[in-house]
Amino acid sequence: MVYRSEPLDPARHDLSGFDSGEPELDRWLRDHAAGAGARRVARTFVWVEPDSHPDRAVGYYSLAGHRLIREDLPRSIGRGSPTEVPAVLLARLALDRIHHGGGNGGALLADALARIVVATDIVAARFVVVDALHEKAAGFYQHHGFRRIPDTRRLIQKVSDIAAALDVD
Repeated sequence: MVYRSEPLDPARHDLSGFDSGEPELDRWLRDHAAGAGARRVARTFVWVEPDSHPDRAVGYYSLAGHRLIREDLPRSIGRGSPTEVPAVLLARLALDRIHHGGGNGGALLADALARIVVATDIVAARFVVVDALHEKAAGFYQHHGFRRIPDTRRLIQKVSDIAAALDVD
């Protein structure tokens, strides 16, 4: 199935039946995503099925500006960076459980990362940061090239590495 990715519009997108299997992520989408967008603290993008009416969300991700402190990074990662390193926070990523499997989670992540790469042509950022909800989520991000900050569930990946992997200019 091919999904359409678009900015969240609560007047048009049906969020009522969204069930990722992670109640915290489901509640955030329904109760807080629109407000976060209105306050410009996070932008949420939803995946919708091409011919669904109303446009039923089957996945989503939220992005926010972020910064890392070089001293908090492993030396091999932070080397050459300024004291405060610009980043993009992949704040939320969830897929409705009926769409789990078949690589859909990786495709949703690739959609988010491609959007980030394009955005960093306008507003610079060196890393994408994820704070994994739990160890299973951390494993998912590690599988997709993110490196874990030791003793945390925080993972990062260089935007330049993502651009090269996705072949996005």
